Amino acid sequence: MSKKYFGVMLDMSRNAVMNLDSLKSFAKTIAKMGYNMIQLYTEDTFEVEGEPFFGYMRGRYSIKELKDFDVYCKDLGIELIPCVQTLAHLKTIFHWPEYCPINDIGDIMLIGEERTYKLIENIFATLQKTFSTDKVHIGMDEAEMFGLGRYLHLHGIKDRFTILKEHLDRVTAIAKKYGFNCMIWSDMFFKLGNNGEYYLKDGVKYDPTRAKECAPKDLGLVYWDYYHETQKEYDDMIDAHKSITDNVWFAGGVWTWLGYAPSNKLSLKRMIPAMQSCRKKGVDKVMLTSWGDNGGECSKFTTLPVLYYLKKVYDGETDEETIKKGFYELTGEDFDAMMALDLPNDICSAPVDVLNPSRYMLFSDPLLGFMDANIPDGGAEDYEKFAKKLLELSNNSKNYSYLFLSLSALCEFLCVKYDLGLKLRTAYQKGDKAALKDCVSLLDLALEKLDKFYYAYKTQWYKENKPHGFDVQDIRLGGLMRRLKTAQESVSAYLDGKMAKIEELEEVLLDFFGKSEIEKKSICYNCWADMASANPL
Repeated sequence: MSKKYFGVMLDMSRNAVMNLDSLKSFAKTIAKMGYNMIQLYTEDTFEVEGEPFFGYMRGRYSIKELKDFDVYCKDLGIELIPCVQTLAHLKTIFHWPEYCPINDIGDIMLIGEERTYKLIENIFATLQKTFSTDKVHIGMDEAEMFGLGRYLHLHGIKDRFTILKEHLDRVTAIAKKYGFNCMIWSDMFFKLGNNGEYYLKDGVKYDPTRAKECAPKDLGLVYWDYYHETQKEYDDMIDAHKSITDNVWFAGGVWTWLGYAPSNKLSLKRMIPAMQSCRKKGVDKVMLTSWGDNGGECSKFTTLPVLYYLKKVYDGETDEETIKKGFYELTGEDFDAMMALDLPNDICSAPVDVLNPSRYMLFSDPLLGFMDANIPDGGAEDYEKFAKKLLELSNNSKNYSYLFLSLSALCEFLCVKYDLGLKLRTAYQKGDKAALKDCVSLLDLALEKLDKFYYAYKTQWYKENKPHGFDVQDIRLGGLMRRLKTAQESVSAYLDGKMAKIEELEEVLLDFFGKSEIEKKSICYNCWADMASANPL
């Protein structure tokens, strides 16, 4: 009988690489919840012998660190499983000339190139020395463009299932040589055979023939899904996976990839039916992923109430009050208080949806502010309330007061910054110099509040993570500080008659969605480079 798993996958590849003390604290807590697996998602943030540029300057884990954590996990009854990438999601290695010859296109390695397989062999040789498990996750997800870049130039047009099979066979053979059994994300098997779509639309039947031909025997197939809200949708996808193999894993998501705050209510809304489906369909290898897209800004510890709740649901517990009581008894933390860490994205009575105004209005430029037109009224007032609420809750947290303080400081800044760009533009276009003078004072206050948030967040980062990656926060938040000062200088110069006009504020705001009438609503917009400026960064 195969081992049953219920675990987490922690993204260590988006700048935030948790330090060893933080990892151990997290592992100890979830072990008490009944978790028996951790997968560390490391694209290039781990040491590989013979590859000095792999993870260079990225805060990569040393072999010694991972051995230490492996032993610690084993003592807790947790199996530590590496999750690496052997095809796509390797953009950062192509920063270095060493790896440019094995770049097919975008973040994808060049299939069929011997240097590609030398790197992969070095990875597995190092993993064998580092981990005690015989399992490895080899990634290969979201590689839609493989074979269509340099590969196409070298080899011409080839059947893409055939290309994938050739690569997968070579990678799994290398893994087997070093004693590893592989699992892989399943999306490419579906996208290649389902007109580029991963998830099945209602009534669509999936033909598994080519996928079955492509997948090596005993390959674990990991179905990842963070998006659906009905049990039937999960049921149908699990059935489709089982038509390919009996070795099906499920990877859900606890939403930590929309900025500094979690989306715990959204996680419960989408993952409760997923857990019920896994339980019904007999999927006994389950993990909950915690990604860090575009900066790794959200603490993994913010998800603890959801991790506890979903484990209980998977085990068959349905009473919410029982779950909340159990969480408090286990952690010493109030469940509802921890769930309040969602607040920065709950402005204007937002529904449980994919929204992150606390991120895009944080970085929205005070002069250019192309999303200012769409922001709903009342957000600044909400942030003022949230800042006070989170500050109050920080006093009662046994272990995580610093998380409440950091997000309270974010809300304190946003209660000034949220509609500041709109106030500036409105006052300028109306010729209201008194209001513009008030905006100069608000810009002063915004700079003060941003400085407070910066240091609160820096405290959080350095408590939980290695220092590497915080350079990006310095660049982003430091750039925002400078833009606030530029706005202040421009408005002051205009008021003093030293500047005839403020050209950025001459621009008429358009509806972000391209509609004839401006629709005011919170949205989801998550790429810093795109939200900070309409110009290329």
